[in-house]
Amino acid sequence: MLRRATLALLFKRGGSTVRKRSTPYLLIAPFFLIFFLFMIYPIFNSLYLSFTAAEGSTSTWIGLENFKNVLTDSLFWHSLWNTTVILLVQVPLMLFLAFLLAAAVNQENIKGRGIFRLAIFMPVLIDLVTYSIVFSLLFNEQFGVLNFILHLFHVPGIHWLQDSFWAKATIIVAITWRWTGYNAIILLAGLQTIPASMYEAADIDGASAADKLFRITLPLLKPIFLFCAIMSIIGTLQLFTEPFLLTNGGPNNATETPVMYIYQYAFQSFHFGYASAAAYVLTAIIAILSYCQIRMSQGGEF
Repeated sequence: MLRRATLALLFKRGGSTVRKRSTPYLLIAPFFLIFFLFMIYPIFNSLYLSFTAAEGSTSTWIGLENFKNVLTDSLFWHSLWNTTVILLVQVPLMLFLAFLLAAAVNQENIKGRGIFRLAIFMPVLIDLVTYSIVFSLLFNEQFGVLNFILHLFHVPGIHWLQDSFWAKATIIVAITWRWTGYNAIILLAGLQTIPASMYEAADIDGASAADKLFRITLPLLKPIFLFCAIMSIIGTLQLFTEPFLLTNGGPNNATETPVMYIYQYAFQSFHFGYASAAAYVLTAIIAILSYCQIRMSQGGEF
Protein backbone atom coordinates (compact mmCIF):
# COMPACT_ATOMS: atom_id res chain seq x y z
CA MET A 1 0.00 0.00 0.00
CA LEU A 2 2.81 2.36 0.87
CA ARG A 3 4.51 1.64 -2.45
CA ARG A 4 1.32 2.35 -4.40
CA ALA A 5 0.77 5.58 -2.52
CA THR A 6 4.34 6.65 -3.22
CA LEU A 7 3.99 5.90 -6.94
CA ALA A 8 0.68 7.77 -7.11
CA LEU A 9 2.25 10.77 -5.41
CA LEU A 10 5.17 10.73 -7.85
CA PHE A 11 2.85 10.53 -10.87
CA LYS A 12 0.78 13.38 -9.45
CA ARG A 13 3.84 15.53 -8.95
CA GLY A 14 5.17 14.56 -12.36
CA GLY A 15 1.90 15.50 -14.04
CA SER A 16 1.84 18.79 -12.19
CA THR A 17 5.39 19.53 -13.34
CA VAL A 18 4.53 18.73 -16.95
CA ARG A 19 1.50 21.01 -16.77
CA LYS A 20 3.56 23.84 -15.32
CA ARG A 21 6.19 23.47 -18.05
CA SER A 22 3.65 23.23 -20.87
CA THR A 23 1.41 26.09 -19.71
CA PRO A 24 3.59 28.92 -21.15
CA TYR A 25 3.75 27.15 -24.53
CA LEU A 26 -0.02 26.67 -24.55
CA LEU A 27 -0.51 30.36 -23.80
CA ILE A 28 1.66 31.51 -26.72
CA ALA A 29 0.44 28.80 -29.10
CA PRO A 30 -2.48 30.91 -30.47
CA PHE A 31 -0.07 33.66 -31.54
CA PHE A 32 2.17 31.24 -33.43
CA LEU A 33 -0.83 29.54 -34.99
CA ILE A 34 -2.21 32.86 -36.27
CA PHE A 35 1.29 33.98 -37.32
CA PHE A 36 1.78 30.80 -39.32
CA LEU A 37 -1.66 30.92 -40.98
CA PHE A 38 -1.61 34.60 -41.92
CA MET A 39 2.13 35.32 -42.36
CA ILE A 40 4.31 32.27 -42.96
CA TYR A 41 1.88 30.27 -45.10
CA PRO A 42 0.99 33.19 -47.44
CA ILE A 43 4.70 33.95 -47.97
CA PHE A 44 5.56 30.42 -49.05
CA ASN A 45 2.32 29.96 -50.96
CA SER A 46 2.94 33.15 -52.97
CA LEU A 47 6.51 31.98 -53.59
CA TYR A 48 5.12 28.77 -55.06
CA LEU A 49 2.56 30.69 -57.12
CA SER A 50 5.32 32.86 -58.60
CA PHE A 51 6.64 29.77 -60.41
CA THR A 52 3.23 28.84 -61.84
CA ALA A 53 0.74 30.17 -64.33
CA ALA A 54 -1.94 30.52 -61.67
CA GLU A 55 -5.21 31.93 -62.96
CA GLY A 56 -8.19 31.54 -60.70
CA SER A 57 -8.22 28.02 -59.23
CA THR A 58 -5.88 26.46 -61.82
CA SER A 59 -2.09 26.56 -61.82
CA THR A 60 0.61 25.15 -64.08
CA TRP A 61 4.31 25.01 -63.24
CA ILE A 62 6.28 27.27 -65.61
CA GLY A 63 9.49 27.89 -63.67
CA LEU A 64 11.07 31.34 -64.04
CA GLU A 65 8.81 32.47 -66.88
CA ASN A 66 6.86 34.91 -64.70
CA PHE A 67 10.04 36.57 -63.42
CA LYS A 68 11.34 36.88 -66.98
CA ASN A 69 8.12 38.53 -68.13
CA VAL A 70 8.09 40.96 -65.20
CA LEU A 71 11.71 42.00 -65.74
CA THR A 72 11.11 42.59 -69.44
CA ASP A 73 7.80 44.46 -69.03
CA SER A 74 8.33 48.16 -69.69
CA LEU A 75 5.19 49.05 -67.71
CA PHE A 76 6.66 47.54 -64.54
CA TRP A 77 9.85 49.57 -64.90
CA HIS A 78 7.81 52.65 -65.75
CA SER A 79 5.80 52.23 -62.55
CA LEU A 80 9.04 51.80 -60.60
CA TRP A 81 10.42 54.97 -62.20
CA ASN A 82 7.27 56.90 -61.23
CA THR A 83 7.73 55.84 -57.62
CA THR A 84 11.45 56.68 -57.73
CA VAL A 85 10.68 60.22 -58.90
CA ILE A 86 8.15 60.65 -56.12
CA LEU A 87 10.46 59.39 -53.37
CA LEU A 88 13.48 61.41 -54.59
CA VAL A 89 11.44 64.56 -54.06
CA GLN A 90 9.17 63.57 -51.22
CA VAL A 91 11.53 61.80 -48.79
CA PRO A 92 14.18 64.59 -48.51
CA LEU A 93 11.45 67.26 -48.34
CA MET A 94 9.57 65.35 -45.66
CA LEU A 95 12.68 64.71 -43.54
CA PHE A 96 13.67 68.37 -43.77
CA LEU A 97 10.22 69.54 -42.65
CA ALA A 98 10.14 66.85 -39.95
CA PHE A 99 13.44 68.07 -38.55
CA LEU A 100 12.20 71.68 -38.48
CA LEU A 101 9.06 70.62 -36.62
CA ALA A 102 11.02 68.45 -34.19
CA ALA A 103 13.45 71.27 -33.46
CA ALA A 104 10.56 73.71 -32.96
CA VAL A 105 8.59 71.59 -30.47
CA ASN A 106 11.80 70.68 -28.66
CA GLN A 107 12.24 74.27 -27.46
CA GLU A 108 11.71 74.56 -23.71
CA ASN A 109 10.22 78.07 -23.88
CA ILE A 110 7.21 76.94 -25.96
CA LYS A 111 4.01 76.64 -23.93
CA GLY A 112 1.73 73.71 -24.57
CA ARG A 113 4.41 71.59 -26.20
CA GLY A 114 2.37 68.45 -25.60
CA ILE A 115 -0.54 69.83 -27.61
CA PHE A 116 1.75 70.75 -30.50
CA ARG A 117 3.33 67.30 -30.46
CA LEU A 118 -0.09 65.69 -30.58
CA ALA A 119 -1.17 68.02 -33.40
CA ILE A 120 1.78 67.21 -35.66
CA PHE A 121 1.26 63.48 -35.05
CA MET A 122 -2.49 63.57 -35.76
CA PRO A 123 -2.31 63.17 -39.60
CA VAL A 124 -0.85 59.68 -39.33
CA LEU A 125 -3.84 58.62 -37.19
CA ILE A 126 -6.28 59.46 -39.98
CA ASP A 127 -7.37 56.58 -42.18
CA LEU A 128 -5.57 56.34 -45.54
CA VAL A 129 -8.77 56.19 -47.57
CA THR A 130 -10.37 59.08 -45.70
CA TYR A 131 -7.51 61.51 -46.12
CA SER A 132 -7.01 60.48 -49.77
CA ILE A 133 -10.64 61.30 -50.51
CA VAL A 134 -10.26 64.67 -48.76
CA PHE A 135 -7.21 65.49 -50.91
CA SER A 136 -9.10 64.44 -54.04
CA LEU A 137 -11.74 67.02 -53.13
CA LEU A 138 -9.16 69.70 -52.39
CA PHE A 139 -7.43 69.17 -55.74
CA ASN A 140 -10.56 68.63 -57.79
CA GLU A 141 -10.33 70.65 -61.01
CA GLN A 142 -13.97 71.77 -61.11
CA PHE A 143 -14.98 72.44 -57.51
CA GLY A 144 -11.74 71.97 -55.57
CA VAL A 145 -10.71 74.50 -52.93
CA LEU A 146 -7.30 75.20 -54.48
CA ASN A 147 -8.65 76.06 -57.91
CA PHE A 148 -11.37 78.15 -56.27
CA ILE A 149 -8.67 80.20 -54.52
CA LEU A 150 -6.74 80.56 -57.79
CA HIS A 151 -9.87 81.84 -59.53
CA LEU A 152 -10.27 84.50 -56.84
CA PHE A 153 -6.93 85.93 -57.99
CA HIS A 154 -7.93 85.53 -61.66
CA VAL A 155 -5.42 82.71 -62.14
CA PRO A 156 -6.48 79.83 -64.42
CA GLY A 157 -7.21 76.61 -62.60
CA ILE A 158 -4.61 73.85 -62.69
CA HIS A 159 -5.37 70.34 -63.94
CA TRP A 160 -4.07 68.80 -60.74
CA LEU A 161 -5.13 65.23 -61.42
CA GLN A 162 -5.08 65.22 -65.24
CA ASP A 163 -1.56 66.53 -65.85
CA SER A 164 1.34 64.12 -65.25
CA PHE A 165 3.52 66.71 -63.47
CA TRP A 166 0.80 68.07 -61.22
CA ALA A 167 -0.56 64.59 -60.51
CA LYS A 168 2.83 63.56 -59.10
CA ALA A 169 3.01 66.85 -57.18
CA THR A 170 -0.41 66.20 -55.66
CA ILE A 171 0.63 62.75 -54.45
CA ILE A 172 3.87 64.19 -53.03
CA VAL A 173 1.93 66.84 -51.11
CA ALA A 174 -0.52 64.26 -49.76
CA ILE A 175 2.17 61.83 -48.59
CA THR A 176 4.26 64.62 -47.08
CA TRP A 177 1.28 65.96 -45.14
CA ARG A 178 0.53 62.52 -43.70
CA TRP A 179 4.01 61.32 -42.71
CA THR A 180 5.93 64.48 -41.76
CA GLY A 181 4.56 64.55 -38.22
CA TYR A 182 5.29 60.86 -37.71
CA ASN A 183 8.96 61.33 -38.60
CA ALA A 184 9.08 64.56 -36.59
CA ILE A 185 8.17 62.64 -33.43
CA ILE A 186 10.94 60.11 -34.11
CA LEU A 187 13.47 62.89 -34.67
CA LEU A 188 12.19 64.66 -31.55
CA ALA A 189 12.97 61.53 -29.54
CA GLY A 190 16.48 61.61 -31.01
CA LEU A 191 16.92 65.27 -30.13
CA GLN A 192 15.95 64.62 -26.53
CA THR A 193 18.66 61.97 -26.17
CA ILE A 194 21.41 64.53 -26.89
CA PRO A 195 22.88 65.66 -23.55
CA ALA A 196 22.35 69.34 -22.78
CA SER A 197 25.89 69.45 -21.42
CA MET A 198 27.23 69.20 -24.96
CA TYR A 199 25.45 72.39 -25.97
CA GLU A 200 26.56 74.09 -22.74
CA ALA A 201 30.18 73.18 -23.47
CA ALA A 202 29.77 74.51 -27.00
CA ASP A 203 28.38 77.79 -25.64
CA ILE A 204 31.39 78.13 -23.35
CA ASP A 205 33.69 77.61 -26.36
CA GLY A 206 31.83 80.35 -28.21
CA ALA A 207 30.21 78.12 -30.81
CA SER A 208 27.52 79.67 -32.98
CA ALA A 209 24.07 78.18 -33.61
CA ALA A 210 25.28 76.87 -36.97
CA ASP A 211 28.30 75.23 -35.34
CA LYS A 212 26.09 73.46 -32.81
CA LEU A 213 23.73 72.35 -35.57
CA PHE A 214 26.38 70.89 -37.91
CA ARG A 215 28.87 69.69 -35.29
CA ILE A 216 26.56 68.32 -32.57
CA THR A 217 22.93 67.94 -33.57
CA LEU A 218 23.11 66.54 -37.09
CA PRO A 219 26.05 64.13 -36.49
CA LEU A 220 24.27 62.63 -33.46
CA LEU A 221 21.00 62.36 -35.37
CA LYS A 222 22.50 60.51 -38.34
CA PRO A 223 21.31 57.06 -37.16
CA ILE A 224 17.81 58.47 -36.64
CA PHE A 225 17.81 60.10 -40.08
CA LEU A 226 19.00 56.82 -41.57
CA PHE A 227 16.15 54.92 -39.92
CA CYS A 228 13.56 57.47 -41.08
CA ALA A 229 14.99 57.50 -44.61
CA ILE A 230 14.97 53.71 -44.96
CA MET A 231 11.44 53.36 -43.59
CA SER A 232 10.20 56.24 -45.78
CA ILE A 233 11.76 54.78 -48.93
CA ILE A 234 10.29 51.35 -48.19
CA GLY A 235 6.89 52.92 -47.57
CA THR A 236 7.03 54.99 -50.76
CA LEU A 237 8.01 51.98 -52.87
CA GLN A 238 4.88 50.29 -51.49
CA LEU A 239 2.71 53.28 -52.40
CA PHE A 240 -0.82 52.32 -53.41
CA THR A 241 -3.76 54.02 -51.73
CA GLU A 242 -2.98 57.64 -52.62
CA PRO A 243 -2.37 57.19 -56.37
CA PHE A 244 -5.18 54.62 -56.59
CA LEU A 245 -7.77 57.00 -55.13
CA LEU A 246 -6.40 60.31 -56.38
CA THR A 247 -5.35 59.54 -59.95
CA ASN A 248 -6.01 55.81 -60.49
CA GLY A 249 -2.50 55.60 -61.92
CA GLY A 250 -3.12 58.25 -64.57
CA PRO A 251 -2.82 60.22 -66.62
CA ASN A 252 -1.29 57.77 -69.10
CA ASN A 253 0.24 55.67 -66.28
CA ALA A 254 2.17 58.73 -65.03
CA THR A 255 1.40 57.85 -61.41
CA GLU A 256 1.22 54.07 -61.74
CA THR A 257 3.17 52.40 -58.92
CA PRO A 258 4.56 48.84 -58.63
CA VAL A 259 1.94 47.89 -56.05
CA MET A 260 -0.83 49.14 -58.37
CA TYR A 261 0.79 47.08 -61.13
CA ILE A 262 0.67 44.00 -58.88
CA TYR A 263 -2.91 44.77 -57.83
CA GLN A 264 -4.10 44.98 -61.43
CA TYR A 265 -2.67 41.60 -62.34
CA ALA A 266 -3.77 39.91 -59.11
CA PHE A 267 -7.27 41.26 -58.49
CA GLN A 268 -8.38 42.60 -61.86
CA SER A 269 -6.86 40.07 -64.29
CA PHE A 270 -6.56 37.25 -61.71
CA HIS A 271 -3.05 36.29 -62.88
CA PHE A 272 -1.94 35.37 -59.37
CA GLY A 273 1.29 33.69 -60.43
CA TYR A 274 2.48 36.69 -62.41
CA ALA A 275 1.45 39.09 -59.62
CA SER A 276 3.33 36.97 -57.05
CA ALA A 277 6.48 37.11 -59.18
CA ALA A 278 6.16 40.90 -59.50
CA ALA A 279 5.74 41.16 -55.71
CA TYR A 280 8.95 39.19 -55.13
CA VAL A 281 10.84 41.32 -57.65
CA LEU A 282 9.69 44.46 -55.81
CA THR A 283 10.65 42.89 -52.46
CA ALA A 284 14.12 42.11 -53.78
CA ILE A 285 14.55 45.69 -55.02
CA ILE A 286 13.50 47.11 -51.64
CA ALA A 287 15.87 44.73 -49.80
CA ILE A 288 18.80 45.67 -52.04
CA LEU A 289 18.17 49.40 -51.64
CA SER A 290 17.89 49.07 -47.86
CA TYR A 291 21.11 47.06 -47.68
CA CYS A 292 22.95 49.58 -49.84
CA GLN A 293 21.75 52.46 -47.65
CA ILE A 294 22.96 50.76 -44.50
CA ARG A 295 26.31 49.82 -46.02
CA MET A 296 26.88 53.29 -47.48
CA SER A 297 26.23 54.91 -44.12
CA GLN A 298 28.03 52.16 -42.16
CA GLY A 299 25.06 51.62 -39.90
CA GLY A 300 24.55 55.31 -39.32
CA GLU A 301 28.15 56.07 -38.32
CA PHE A 302 29.87 57.91 -41.18
